[in-house]
Amino acid sequence: MGVDAVLYRRVRAGAARRPPAYVSIEVVADPRDVLLDLLKRVRGSGRTPLLDRVDPLGELVVDAGQVPQLLTELRALAEAAGAPAEVDQIRRLARLARRCQESRDVEIRFEGD
Repeated sequence: MGVDAVLYRRVRAGAARRPPAYVSIEVVADPRDVLLDLLKRVRGSGRTPLLDRVDPLGELVVDAGQVPQLLTELRALAEAAGAPAEVDQIRRLARLARRCQESRDVEIRFEGD
């Protein structure tokens, strides 16, 4: 029941009655709940207010404008990480976030099971 981080690109702008269309372009999977367990340890500390909203059963959308905050919170997560798998997961998420920051037509979705 991990939380995957998925980078989506908008491929069609929303018309008057149609929502925009998105396509997945990169995934940072969490099959062993590494991210979820790490988030549980730091939740409520006041250092990760954006990531505190990650729902293991839902979805949290982070747009390019929120990426600077996400990167700051990932640094806070890195301080709490101990296991090599946790460090690797944070590094992969930071790379995904930087990729999101490069373009305004993308967003990251943290998708629970």
